Order: sequence, then structure tokens, then C-alpha cells
Amino acid sequence: MENAKLKKASLLGSILLPLVLAQFVCSYAGSNMNVAVTSIAHDLGTDVHGVQIAITLFTLTMAALMIPGSKLTDIWGRKFTFRIGLIIYGLGAVVGAFAPGLGILYIGYSFMEGIGSALLIPPVYILATVNYTDTGSRAKAFGGISAAGGIGAALGPLVGGFLTTAISWRASFLLQAFIVLVIILLARRITDPGVQGAKPKLDIIGTVLSAAGLFFVVVGILATGTYGWFSAEVWVLVAIGLIIIGLFFLHIRSRERKGKEPLLSTHIFRNRTSNLGLVTQFVQWMVLQGSFYVISVFFQTVRGYSAVLAGLVVTPATIGILLTGTRARKLATRTTQRRLIILGFILTTVGMALVLLLPMIAAGAVNANVWYFVPGLFLMGLGIGVMLTSSVNVVQSAFPEKDQGEISGLSRSVSNLGSSFGTAVVGSILVTTILPETQTFGLALIAVIVVSIIGLVAAILIPRNHSNGSKEKDGAAEDAA
Repeated sequence: MENAKLKKASLLGSILLPLVLAQFVCSYAGSNMNVAVTSIAHDLGTDVHGVQIAITLFTLTMAALMIPGSKLTDIWGRKFTFRIGLIIYGLGAVVGAFAPGLGILYIGYSFMEGIGSALLIPPVYILATVNYTDTGSRAKAFGGISAAGGIGAALGPLVGGFLTTAISWRASFLLQAFIVLVIILLARRITDPGVQGAKPKLDIIGTVLSAAGLFFVVVGILATGTYGWFSAEVWVLVAIGLIIIGLFFLHIRSRERKGKEPLLSTHIFRNRTSNLGLVTQFVQWMVLQGSFYVISVFFQTVRGYSAVLAGLVVTPATIGILLTGTRARKLATRTTQRRLIILGFILTTVGMALVLLLPMIAAGAVNANVWYFVPGLFLMGLGIGVMLTSSVNVVQSAFPEKDQGEISGLSRSVSNLGSSFGTAVVGSILVTTILPETQTFGLALIAVIVVSIIGLVAAILIPRNHSNGSKEKDGAAEDAA
């Protein structure tokens, strides 16, 4: 009997490992480029803004295609979709590693890795659900996968900086390709019982409208780096995106009235708790990616640091994320998810304020000793680690089991959209000519602080009794933990 239990635990562990690694590598890809922007720009004959566009388009592609990816998981099968996503992602990493110019980097990194991520991430959570049937083991599996996402994003600057300085920024792409190959080999032991019942049909028009709408809005923000915030070209692009998003909502409502299955059910957007939770998710990833980008580029372009030193500078934030992110489940047993999110935003906001103010008080950001940046970065990391998993739990626990597939896709889409906005907004501020170059970094950090305060307000507005729903909802929350 004891041997049977050990054998089952070993099997479940071998199933979880490739799922955890898959979430890790996708999160790593979103943050490791920040410390290599100057090296990439120099090698490819472009500027920092061009590399920033590549980073933004990667997360944007994931955000735009994550919901369709969730639908394809039910149409094609979880394990098959997972493998297809891994193959596309791995090929994209190889293309990125050998990119001779910025255009090929866009194809390999921004689009192929983005599409691969959108296909492989939804099956990660569904495969964990079908393989871990009891509540306790499933909660631990989801906790491990969620922690891997935070750890991947946190280690990205450090590992990416080391590889860029010691070998080349291209080595980071080869590392991703190697990890994907390992995942493909490990994934052979994953079992998939298959989709039960009738397979859904993909809403092609809804997919195109949602992707196009998000694309135009984010590209409009990116265009501020070229045309400025008050340019007609910028706001025309944003307006086109918002109009297309409006058409998307009209489309899915029309399909529902006709009895057809839409890409996303409209009732998902009528839940106040979920909506506020999604705002906190969006802001968290916008703050994480935006702040890491600003700090990494500042130390490379203004202070002249190498990629590895720029990665070491943000290590205090990485340590903070690891300390609290890996203990998120234990912290949740002592207090509510809502309080953890509020605490996280307070720590993050205060931390970023210290990053901005301490060096200025000491000797100015350009000349201040690097140690003046450490307290704020560490506090910021603690705050982000506290709230990342809590926001996901708040969102998913707002719905019963039957809606978990849709809300999971939307949740991950919103997180990636936040990452896109983070690099797009701060990147557009960094290239502004309104202020001297050194002052634009302070302005970008102020913008991130303001966004963090908005997230804090959204967290405070989350209903206090959000976790006191039905047993079905509580079960869903445990499954999503």
C-alpha cells in the first residue's frame, strides 16, 4: 500500500515538472530581455526603442491569443495543444537566437514565442486539473505553477544579464530552446483523458476582433515613442482599437442571443469582484515589467552598466519576489486574499517611491551609490510576490467550476496585456524629448507609482465577502490556488 502511494506521488511529480517548467520559461522570456536591450540594439543596428517594441509585441501576442488558445485546448486536446505550443515556441527561440536583424527578431521572439505561449499556457492549468483529482494535491500543483511564473519573471534579468555578458544575448534564446526540448521529453508521461462531451467551435470572428482591438490600442501607445503623446496618429490608432473592441462585445452578445457559443461569455464581465481582481492583475504585471524595464535601461544607458551588472541591480527585487511568492499559499491561510493584495500594493508603492527618492536625496540618481536603490527594490519585490497569486485566486474564485476555462483564459490574457502596457508606456516616456534624458527615467518611475496607486484603490474596492460564496465557488478557488 505504501509502495503504491509512493509510486503515485512519483508519477504525479513527473507530470507536474514539465508543466512548472513551461510556465517558468514563458515568464522568463518576458523579463530577461530587459537587461540585454543595449547589447541587442548594438548587434542588430537598431535603438533601444526598437528592442522595446519586440518585448511589448511578445506579451501583446500572448495577451491577444490566450483566450483563443484556451478554446483550441478543448478543440484539439490538451496534450496535443501543449506540444504544438512547445514546438512553435522552441522554433521561435531558435529563430531569435540567430536573428540577423530586428525584423527576424520580431518573427522569432515576438510572434512565434508569443503564439507558442498562448497555445501552451492554457493546457498547463487544465492538465494539472485532470491529473490532480483531489483538492489538496491540485491546490499544491497550481501553487507550484503560479510560483514558477513569478520566479521566471524574477530570475529573467539576473540569468539573462549573466548570459548576455558572459556569452551573448543570443545564448538566452538557446537556453529557452533547450528547456523546451527538455519539457517535450518530460511531457511524454503526461496523461490526458480527453475532452468530455461535445467539442466547442472556435469563434473566428470574435478571435480576430479581440486580437485586432488589443493590437491597435497597444501599438497606439508604442507610437507615442515616435510621434509623442499629443499626436493625432497615436490617438487615431487607439481609437481604432477601442472601436474594434466595442465591435467584439457587440459580436459576442449577438452570438449569445442566437444561441451560439461566443469566444467569451458576456456574464464573465458582470462580476464586480472578478472585474476588480482583473484590474489588480493588470496593474501588477504592468508595474513589474514597467519598473524592471526602466531600472534595467537606466543602469545600462545612463550608468554604463553591463547586462550582468544591470541584472544584479534588480536582484533585491528578485529576492523579495522569491521570499513572498513561494509562501503565498501559507500567507493565504493567515489572512484574506483581499488583504494580501492591499498589503502587496502598499509595499510595492512605498518601495518604488524609495527607489526614486533615496538616490536623489543621496547624490542624485546618476551619481548615487547603487546601495541606495536596494531597500526600495527589495520592498517592491516583497509586495509583488505577496499579491501575484492572490489576485488570480480572487478572480477565479468568483466563478463556479463550469466557468473556470473562460475566466482562466481571460485572467492570463489580462496579465500579459498588463506586461505589454508596462513596457509600452514607460518606453514611450523614456524616449520623450520634453525632459533631459536622465529626468525621463524619474518621470517613468512616477508613472509606474501612479499606476500602482490605482491598483491599490481597486484592491480596496474588492468586496470583503468575496470568498464567502457557494461551496462550488470555494472549490473552484481551491483548485485555482
